[in-house]
Amino acid sequence: MDVLREVADRVLWLSTAIIDHANRVRPNPTGLKVGGHQASSASMVSIMTALWFARLREQDRVSVKPHASPVLHAINYLLGDLDEKYLTSLREFGGLQSYPSRSKDPDRVDYSTGSVGIGATAPIWGALARRYVEAHGGGAGTGRQYSLVGDAELDEGACWEAILDPNVAELGEVVWIVDLNRQSLDRVVPNIGATRLQGMFEAAGWQVLTVKYGHLLQELFSRPGGEALRRRIDEMSNPEYQRLLRCTPAQLRARLASPELAPLLDTLGDDTLHAAIRNLGGHDLSALLDTFDAIEDHRPTVVFAYTVKGFGLASEGHPQNHSSLLTADQIGELAARVGTSADDPWRKFADGSTAARLCTETALRLHRKTIAPQRIPAIPADIGRTPAGRATTQAALGRTLLDLTREAPEAAELVVTLCPDVSSSTNLGGWVNKVGVWSPQERVDWFADDPETILHWREQPTGQHLELGIAEVNLVSALGELGTTWSRWGRPLLPIGVLYDPFVERALEPWSFGIYGGGQSILVGTPSGVTLAPEGGAHQSVTTPSVGLEQPGCVTYEPAFAIDVEWTLLASLARLGRPDGTSAYLRLSTRPVDQKLAAVPADPAARERRRRQVVAGAYPIRLAPVARPDVTLVTMGATVTEALAAADRLDALGKHADVVCVTSPGLLFRAVQARAGRDTTETWILESALPAERSAPMVTVLDGHPHTLAFAATVHRVRAAHLGVTQFGQSGDLESVYRHHGIDTDSIIRAALDVAD
Repeated sequence: MDVLREVADRVLWLSTAIIDHANRVRPNPTGLKVGGHQASSASMVSIMTALWFARLREQDRVSVKPHASPVLHAINYLLGDLDEKYLTSLREFGGLQSYPSRSKDPDRVDYSTGSVGIGATAPIWGALARRYVEAHGGGAGTGRQYSLVGDAELDEGACWEAILDPNVAELGEVVWIVDLNRQSLDRVVPNIGATRLQGMFEAAGWQVLTVKYGHLLQELFSRPGGEALRRRIDEMSNPEYQRLLRCTPAQLRARLASPELAPLLDTLGDDTLHAAIRNLGGHDLSALLDTFDAIEDHRPTVVFAYTVKGFGLASEGHPQNHSSLLTADQIGELAARVGTSADDPWRKFADGSTAARLCTETALRLHRKTIAPQRIPAIPADIGRTPAGRATTQAALGRTLLDLTREAPEAAELVVTLCPDVSSSTNLGGWVNKVGVWSPQERVDWFADDPETILHWREQPTGQHLELGIAEVNLVSALGELGTTWSRWGRPLLPIGVLYDPFVERALEPWSFGIYGGGQSILVGTPSGVTLAPEGGAHQSVTTPSVGLEQPGCVTYEPAFAIDVEWTLLASLARLGRPDGTSAYLRLSTRPVDQKLAAVPADPAARERRRRQVVAGAYPIRLAPVARPDVTLVTMGATVTEALAAADRLDALGKHADVVCVTSPGLLFRAVQARAGRDTTETWILESALPAERSAPMVTVLDGHPHTLAFAATVHRVRAAHLGVTQFGQSGDLESVYRHHGIDTDSIIRAALDVAD
């Protein structure tokens, strides 16, 4: 315990000094606030010291609460995983990030955190991903998945969506440690409701452990008057308790004075009384280790560790200490108390000391070998079929996945699909029947012999489809973790999450954060747009095309035809599971379209040219029989039918129209930027889809917000009209809804005549 306390003191000092240097020592010409959280870090020091230096194993993973990132960096520095030069770089360009970042920090970070609730729940989905990998070839090993959570973070709904998912109750490797300091950013929370929170976890099937009091207080409780002291502390409000932390010993005695407590208080010296009131279990290393040893492995565990925000600092317990900084004098006092020097802040333990030996032993115990990711088997670029008849892009998704199992079975075995209870309504039924549903244990399918059952729910460890509850945040969070297995364990997967497109925005934050953390996956939004006419405005997505365009680390596609779905999906799969990989978003539709309209070339070379154009972002689908058209119609997705019909009618009116089908506005916009020297992508697709010699006034049209394609007119700086959806939708038949929003054939013709005159 003595050496652990020595290490804890040094971690407290380093984490505090890292923030102090960023704010008070490092030059700041702009005068803008740098920030950092000395108090939030201090409340986690004992917990993280006990975990890292006494209980953590190489195979374990930890998600650290955002505001405790300096503690993580301090520990990594003592373990030799972080160079000293970075200690002065917190929140500096190219330096230590504001919050733990798996992709941007120079030292080891298991999970990116910073988006409240998302980093906290990540280890749940990390545990699910590890189990999935183990069931499909192995290589992920074992290990606990820890989440260090601030109590205020439990206000976030994402936490409870994850905790309550039926898949989670079986994940015994999941351990949450709640830093119960009872403060938020602005105040001491009057009723944090620890008992209520404990009951909620228990109801979800979790093991609940509480470490409330340290050994000093527990010993005092056993003395005469001790039970009265326990009762007094237990019954007082959080703000009253926090106020005691700011009192002198004399003030403490006055506030606690009562006949029941007199037999105990009269026997305590000032130092003991001062120490006792802040002797909470979350700062008692011995109590923490005892609690960690009580963790079971057959169900998830939550540990409620009572702490003091700012423990060990001059600001401890103050209701406004969230972002407060110690003064220079207070920094000096802290250095003297923990046995270091403010003049030599980054000094490590002396060689040969017991603390230095503990750091060395811990570093060896936690050392991980570098793992090179396995290569993904070859994925075909073109399966070779040419769809006929009337089909939807949504149905083409399931068809392509089934084709992949025949054409590239080794690659298909790496595909894992996820749905929030919409497998059948998104046309994944055939795929689910083929590959089965993943479950840690095989379960009886009681409807296997029912002749009227179409969707067969065979749950087994070898299944490749994961069904979560109706919570899109859970879906994309799990998707992100399944997309990191290539870098965590060297075992790549090809994860595809399918949800209703109107709910993509509900899932946008965790999806974006998953990409930021290195998760590579494919998100499919279907059905989409006001094309879902009978469902009404609540279920008609409008802004998702531009969401996909603007999301970093992601290529967005909105295919118009089934063959476009195949080509873009295969290209997206080929970009996953590698260091230079990217995620993808496919926006699909339930509108049946005549596949002959795609006019797929029969010649192999011409077909390959079309495929390359589709994957690169756009292709001309109809060229007017003149040297230069009067107007260019640029369309995307479901409105291709209206655009082609408008071109035919314009011809009859003596106005010749080219039609260009955009499959990826994001890739097309990147090409525009690259042409101006603002991007590094290739630009050939601009000339291929929109050749200069055929430039003409333009009409853009899509089932989504019109600004998504508005930039296309800048390729050759032509007059343009932009049609799309800018209002909430209404229920109705497709023709009426399209006419209401001005994306029907008549509206396209009117706009074309306006810009062409």
